[in-house]
Amino acid sequence: MIADMPIRRRYADTAACAQQVADALGPDLRVAAPLGLGKPHGLLNALYALTAADTTRSMRLYTALSLTRPRPRQGLEARFLEPFLRRHFGADQVDPQYAIDQARNALPPNVAVHEFYLQSGALLHSASAQRSYISQNYTHVARDLVLQDINLLVQLVAKREGPDGVHYSLSSNPDLTLDFLRQTQAAGKPRPLCVAVVHPDLPYMSGAAEVPENFFDAELQPETSPPLFALPRLPLDVAEYALGLHASALVKDGGCLQIGIGALSDALVKALLLRQQSNSAWRGALAALDVGGNTRTLAGYVGGTAPFDTGLYGASEMVMDGFMHLQRGGILKRRSWDNLALERASVAGRLNPATPGGHYLRGAFFLGSRELYTWLGETEAADPDAIDMCPVSRVNQLYGDHQALAALQRRGARFFNTCMMATLLGAAVSDTLEEGAVVSGVGGQYNFVAMAHELADGRSVLLLRATRVGRNGLESNIRWNYGQTTIPRHLRDIVVTEYGVADLRGKTDSECVEAMLSITDAAFIDALCVEAKAHGKLAPDFVIPAAWRRNRPDCLRQSLAPLQRKGLLPTFPFGSDFDEVEQRLLPALNWLKGCAASWRGKWRLLQAVARPGAPAAGEAEALQRMGLAPPVTLKDRLQQRILLAALRKAR
Repeated sequence: MIADMPIRRRYADTAACAQQVADALGPDLRVAAPLGLGKPHGLLNALYALTAADTTRSMRLYTALSLTRPRPRQGLEARFLEPFLRRHFGADQVDPQYAIDQARNALPPNVAVHEFYLQSGALLHSASAQRSYISQNYTHVARDLVLQDINLLVQLVAKREGPDGVHYSLSSNPDLTLDFLRQTQAAGKPRPLCVAVVHPDLPYMSGAAEVPENFFDAELQPETSPPLFALPRLPLDVAEYALGLHASALVKDGGCLQIGIGALSDALVKALLLRQQSNSAWRGALAALDVGGNTRTLAGYVGGTAPFDTGLYGASEMVMDGFMHLQRGGILKRRSWDNLALERASVAGRLNPATPGGHYLRGAFFLGSRELYTWLGETEAADPDAIDMCPVSRVNQLYGDHQALAALQRRGARFFNTCMMATLLGAAVSDTLEEGAVVSGVGGQYNFVAMAHELADGRSVLLLRATRVGRNGLESNIRWNYGQTTIPRHLRDIVVTEYGVADLRGKTDSECVEAMLSITDAAFIDALCVEAKAHGKLAPDFVIPAAWRRNRPDCLRQSLAPLQRKGLLPTFPFGSDFDEVEQRLLPALNWLKGCAASWRGKWRLLQAVARPGAPAAGEAEALQRMGLAPPVTLKDRLQQRILLAALRKAR
């Protein structure tokens, strides 16, 4: 029973802590752990090892986004990634062992792992993960956890000792812990044993994320801690930049911004910075891309084309590097008070009419680069009110006692999310493949799309690449129909690809089809048009406008060439974790990856190997970095020829 556990016991040894927790709670552990960064991998690994070694025990874990280092495939991928991963993550990085075992279908029968959001694409081939996945809106997770009779909650925390005693910060993850424990109490259920695992590098965030010493029943502070999981910074290509430029014209000065993670979000952030700092060049690029003027027309009543004067307020379930760059660029600066912030500032004596107060960024969890974690800590120290880390119920929805204030904070809201595919009728596919295999999860996407329709001037904006490379070569991400839907078509709003913006709100089905065709890659417009006519959703005499025939990659490159020549569209807009040689290798390796996806690509690769062409700059350094100078075995020689062909194709 929980009462057998020494209250507020402190541990320095992870194994001892795990053993006492397991002994106190009995043979059946029902564990809740935060998503992403807030998961204490060391303690979870120790509990998992105890359970796996004893078939009389069982462990059921409820969590999400179990972060593991990439595990490259043998060959050129391993030659490239293994040295980089050792350098980026360090030798002391600890992965959650249950996630590694689950990915290779090796979980023991007495362990079950239930996640509501998977590391994107990592568990597509894990039978247990696919069976045990729970499809939930982010805001419903705490409610549903109450039904699972959780007896243990573990969380990575920051710790602060001062004159008023010891306090903990939920730091990266106040998202579900506070909502879950509040709803557990309201339901009259026993409070689970709560164990804090202190990490010295986790930023101490105050406000709603701060809890008193007696919040936790036990504290584990190991003598050494692995480095915080840090995401590598991503490169951007021309199509992603084009998409970001279109999307950045939809943002309204003085409004509210929500963005997710990934290359498309980075492209949006970079485009917003260009709009602010190089407005003339930004306008020129937008005009070159926006041949029909649709994006600029939308900007007139949805967003804007001028630099930001009032600035933006951030309200996003995930705080990532983009918000840091927007704050440094003078864009993220509109502040808002709420009752808790006012109370904190009053107690601390920070209420001064001459000094701006309140927060300019509200989030439920954070995840990003080491630079982000440093910025969060420094911002908290210099401006404690600036960033409000709080429960997800106060970020992802308007309901509750904060409804009126939340609507005011989110005036002019633009909620940007990415999706994998969209249909001509405006539905979006973001998390699941047609046969039911889960790629990631719904997370908070539905929350924000629905919220956009509840706010008087809110808009939901879904971002997607118009095409992808599939088994049959180039495929369209805009479909007539698809077997899975994340966002239903009755919630259609704005969709953006590299070829423009489709405003679907309040439109008829035929108008919606036309708008989606206008942002489709030209190679697929005719076939989709025929299909829409066959299903009676497009007039039989409809003719595709000539301007849509320009929806081609070469037109994008031509339109953005002036910005590229000025150095305004760097491959790594926010710095790179790869060195110069690795940055030269990346395009070649991406070209090889594209070739491997289809039989046509494999044929192109064979041709390139047979006729590699003239040498490319930096080949010697690239071969040296990949351990192929000189080749030793026959396999090495083959890999060297393939790599040289790719370097010459991708230059």
